[in-house]
Amino acid sequence: MTPPTERKLLTPQEYRAAQDSPEFAELRRRFRRFAVPMTVAFLAWYLLYVLLSTYAHDFMSTEVFGNVNLGLLLGLGQFVSTFAITTLYVRYSGRTTDPIADEMRERLEDRDFSAPRSGSKGATRA
Repeated sequence: MTPPTERKLLTPQEYRAAQDSPEFAELRRRFRRFAVPMTVAFLAWYLLYVLLSTYAHDFMSTEVFGNVNLGLLLGLGQFVSTFAITTLYVRYSGRTTDPIADEMRERLEDRDFSAPRSGSKGATRA
């Protein structure tokens, strides 16, 4: 990676060429394949917790052991699930999105996206 002090600013056309590239479309597709289902699952889990806390007092106050009840364990489960999702995302991105993003960053730093592509509008060599 080029140190920040040595980077040259890219033109809007160069950024547009990178955004229109098939690699960027694949990067977005791979990110969404993980992010959308995981976001839906986490929000559903959180909503379930809130609904149980609001409407199922007896269930949530069920003692599991000592002074620890089910509501407390499910609340702590929110933190555990957040760390689990973060760990899964780090692993997923390391395998599927980071290689594409690294290659695109190198191409942008080398200004490889600035060459006109066939069928591309507005991408000119700087």
